Amino acid sequence: MTSDDVLAEFRAAGALLEGHFILSSGLRSSVFLQKMFIFQDPKRTEKLCRALAEKITAQLGKIDVVVSPAVGGIVPGYETARQLGCRAIFVEREEGRFQLRRGFSIEKGERVLVVEDIVTTGLSSRECLETIGAFPGTVVGAACLIDRSGGKAELGVPLVALCELDIPNYSPDALPPELAAIPATKPGSRGIKV
Repeated sequence: MTSDDVLAEFRAAGALLEGHFILSSGLRSSVFLQKMFIFQDPKRTEKLCRALAEKITAQLGKIDVVVSPAVGGIVPGYETARQLGCRAIFVEREEGRFQLRRGFSIEKGERVLVVEDIVTTGLSSRECLETIGAFPGTVVGAACLIDRSGGKAELGVPLVALCELDIPNYSPDALPPELAAIPATKPGSRGIKV
């Protein structure tokens, strides 16, 4: 599956939005990828995650357990793990930090992969990697459907992306005039109070 094929799936699902968006990182962008419009369609999710699993296997080999950050990474993590034939677990925030809960564990010798939906700055992936680094498995890399950093996100492990984009992001105090003229919306989930 090519990057154009991936973007066609996002467009067909109405998941490629244009406007002025506040990303979960706090940065601003004229493009937002509403991945939940993809994940509401099991067939589309399966298609994309199967292609990602094939790319992961080709680049990283066998995977024993996929770990994803809650909430956005759970669906692609689960489906990618299903395609890889391995376990799927997730980390979730407890007192502001990712933790493995619910009895999840990583055993010695297991080959571990972090699977995300979209990588922008890599913050969620890095936090997830930090958490699972305390367990005895071997972290072999990370993967995502779309790397919107254009390959610039530093994770400290290899990143396998089904599609790589270089979408400009801006700090709120350095917006280009055309973006500053549009009201900002925050469609993501990080920071939502429960």
